[in-house]
Amino acid sequence: MPLEVFLYIIIFLFGITIGSFLNVCIYRIPKHEDIVKTRSHCMNCGYQLSWYDMFPVFSYLFLRGRCRKCGAKLSIQYPFIEMLNGIAYLFIVFVNGVNVESLLYCLLTSALLVLSVIDFRTYEIPFGINVFILALGLIRVAVDYTRFLDYLIGFLSVSTVLAVLYYASKGRAIGGGDVKLMAVCGLLLGWKLIILAFLLGCVLGAVIHVIRMKVSGEDHVLAMGPYLSMGVFIAALWGDQMLAWYLAQF
Repeated sequence: MPLEVFLYIIIFLFGITIGSFLNVCIYRIPKHEDIVKTRSHCMNCGYQLSWYDMFPVFSYLFLRGRCRKCGAKLSIQYPFIEMLNGIAYLFIVFVNGVNVESLLYCLLTSALLVLSVIDFRTYEIPFGINVFILALGLIRVAVDYTRFLDYLIGFLSVSTVLAVLYYASKGRAIGGGDVKLMAVCGLLLGWKLIILAFLLGCVLGAVIHVIRMKVSGEDHVLAMGPYLSMGVFIAALWGDQMLAWYLAQF
């Protein structure tokens, strides 16, 4: 087997394994439950899962999407999040190569997945997720310290405008979690990419949510976290090329 293929297989397996932990976070964080010490269990009968029940994706397929003990149907969310995280890791390494930046972007993507699902369901972005992304941003600054000013401006550029909007509207126009999200992602991406990420997120949010309102009668209230996360992901991987193409038009 070529070394490159073997590497991608390892990256994918690592991604779906992390994805399994993301499902734990998605379920327990909104309930303020422990995400480390409490053992995984069936939500219907309480059966504590054995190690052979917890192979990401494969256990779900082997069990045909049901609990081994009581036969209750398991949520399709479990293999979906695991696969999505694994595929995202592959995309990041394929586009960006094997380096520290790719590792940071992989961890960022996992955090964005968790906060997107939670925000979509509860309209709240967990503070701990933003703290985790802040830590990634500080690592990025430490590794690429010559661009310290770019990252500092990134931390303030979009978030400052959103903070003014948040306080002026008393939280009706934008959520406090969104403000913090743009700040910590700006520290990780720098000012050019975070501005692009914000614009992309706004466009995606406007288009997709209008479609959802028309098709499924979705309420006008918009959870911005998922759309901002999409913008951040796109900007992180392809932002430099998008900006270069745009500037070349002038």
